[in-house]
Amino acid sequence: MSRYTVLIIDDEVAIQKLLKIALESQEYTVIQAFSGREGLALAASYLPDVILLDIGLPDLNGHEILAHLHDWYTKSIIMLSVQNAELDMVKALDMGAMDYLTKPFRTGELMARIRSAIRRNATDQMKSNWTFQDLNLDLTARLLKKNNQVIKLTQTEFNLLVLFAKNEGRVLTHQQILKEIWGVGSQLETQYLRVYVGTLRKKIEDNPNLPKHIITENGIGYRFQG
Repeated sequence: MSRYTVLIIDDEVAIQKLLKIALESQEYTVIQAFSGREGLALAASYLPDVILLDIGLPDLNGHEILAHLHDWYTKSIIMLSVQNAELDMVKALDMGAMDYLTKPFRTGELMARIRSAIRRNATDQMKSNWTFQDLNLDLTARLLKKNNQVIKLTQTEFNLLVLFAKNEGRVLTHQQILKEIWGVGSQLETQYLRVYVGTLRKKIEDNPNLPKHIITENGIGYRFQG
């Protein structure tokens, strides 16, 4: 049995069955809750490594559950939603969810997201050096190298890349990034953010039009892939 535990909070029996089979085939320990209140109780009892949380539940919705979890649960939450729930997903990510999946989803993609979530749980967010494939980011020296060649970044570009690196695999909304880099009051300047992401991609991506590091989540934000 895996040392990693996944809590599924979803009222759809078919989804629960599918997820349980998929997760147990990868040797995860699975805990199941079919309502929000049950999910909160099980989360407190088991402190799972990852929570898969459906937005639409019969008692508490996903946003209410996130609010309850916010003060004490420090690991990763992946939201599950139906199609056309973009605003709900942005709100959930802004409230602290790490990632999201839209139903129906491929089990392979789910497993990849869970592995990423578990890696992030174990990541020391205070470390000063990251290596991502062809990139090496040194916070102490404020230096970026690509294939061992120094890449010159502006202060804002460097701060943006550090934010992405610290949140590898996590979806960051436009509003989260703007607030973190440019401060409160800048959350509506999404075009400004797109310009900086574009210049950063030109410097770190082999092909800025087909980026492998800074991935666009349409209508929501960006995900950094190491």
